[in-house]
Amino acid sequence: MRHAPTILHLDMDAFYASVEQASKPSLRGKAVVVGGLGPRGVVATASYEARVFGVHSAMPVGQARRLAPNAAYLVPRFGLYRAVSEQVMALLRELSPLVEPLSLDEAFVDLEAGGTAWDEESARLAGIKLRADIRAVTGLTGSVGLAASKMLAKIASEQAKPDGLVIIEPGSERALLGPMPVRTLPGVGPATGDHLRRAGITTVEELAEAGEDELVRLLGKAHGHALYAMALAQDERPVVAEREAKSVSVEDTYDVDIHDRLRIALEVQRLADRCVGRLRGAGLSGRTIVLKVRRYDFSTLTRSETLRGPTDDPAVVREAAARLLDSVDTTGGVRLLGVGVSGLADYTQEDLFAQAMPSRAAQAPEEPVAEAAPERPEPVERHWRAGQDVRHAEYGPGWVQGSGLGRVTVRFETPQSPPGRVRTFSVDDPALEPAEPLPLVLAETRVPLEAQDSSDPASLPKSWSGTDGGAAVSRP
Repeated sequence: MRHAPTILHLDMDAFYASVEQASKPSLRGKAVVVGGLGPRGVVATASYEARVFGVHSAMPVGQARRLAPNAAYLVPRFGLYRAVSEQVMALLRELSPLVEPLSLDEAFVDLEAGGTAWDEESARLAGIKLRADIRAVTGLTGSVGLAASKMLAKIASEQAKPDGLVIIEPGSERALLGPMPVRTLPGVGPATGDHLRRAGITTVEELAEAGEDELVRLLGKAHGHALYAMALAQDERPVVAEREAKSVSVEDTYDVDIHDRLRIALEVQRLADRCVGRLRGAGLSGRTIVLKVRRYDFSTLTRSETLRGPTDDPAVVREAAARLLDSVDTTGGVRLLGVGVSGLADYTQEDLFAQAMPSRAAQAPEEPVAEAAPERPEPVERHWRAGQDVRHAEYGPGWVQGSGLGRVTVRFETPQSPPGRVRTFSVDDPALEPAEPLPLVLAETRVPLEAQDSSDPASLPKSWSGTDGGAAVSRP
């Protein structure tokens, strides 16, 4: 393990909810829950104001509503989240060529590989400047952990939340880890944690004291060796530059089980088109088409078909997905459908139409399918979802607060405006249209990054520094 805290772990604070608060001035400082809003929806992210009531990620939305009935419940806007994530990842790549994204809001960075940091002080300044740059470019906050290994850097960023910076000094790792629960370590989930608890092991210190042989006996050779090394603060995993995607997929969960076979087939066709859209957006193609079906009884089936060569042709993917659906019994209804493409490549095999079944192609040509399942429904059939971006011909941009009984309520505001006014319209009002999200920070209002001097504390956000359990801490 290296001898300087030059591995950085960034974790954006309550990312989805923070993006929504930044986008909607009326929600700043208030409880916000992002997730599926139907009866089977789950919480994707809750703002810190909502977490006070016990709301957390992966909780059923119904339970969250009981805990925080006055919170704002919004559908996710993944397109906007991805756009903001790309801005953040670009800032990380300025620090080093070795950036390992874990998700849209989380990544490791090897500062030493980029020549950005070589000791504790240079690492601290890099972390402070990164947080300032993220705030300037996105308007959001992120928590930064710095340590000599990936495991410790991630633990440090957890300690830094929200909106803080924690450095774990080399030599202090064992003292810091000792009193922590075993679930702190990577690879210790609920089942392993319960198994260790029954053996009388609840802290990292007790894990180290148990010894390698005992852990191998309890957990098996590979897991036992790995956990013992981590309990001793040993983690040699390198930061791996951004991995290539292994697959591209989309899926939908339905509030009410779908029983009609034709409706199921049309949903699969629609998902196939969405999947190809993502595939083309990434400049990729793929050989293997995968269909996922979760039935009424929660049983999940997957079927796949491998083509002769990679494709990004929607007709070919639709045909393959339809053939796969033919092999699945949907009696009793389905609650989830998904279509994916794997075996990715950056080129396509041009002549793949021969793989589509001619008889099916004759029965369901491309155009009628598109007409049967339009991406843009007629205005009278529009459904407005809470949090959705809209624009009114007279009142301008806003977002949907709620809808029902033929009416839709919209709050008209932008990320740069004061909290806006609320107005209600008929759901089929021709002056109201879906819109694209607005940028969280206008380019002309950003502080130029080159104007921020990380060596000058006056140019950076105010913070205080101290020590806590061997860790140098800096928080707003």
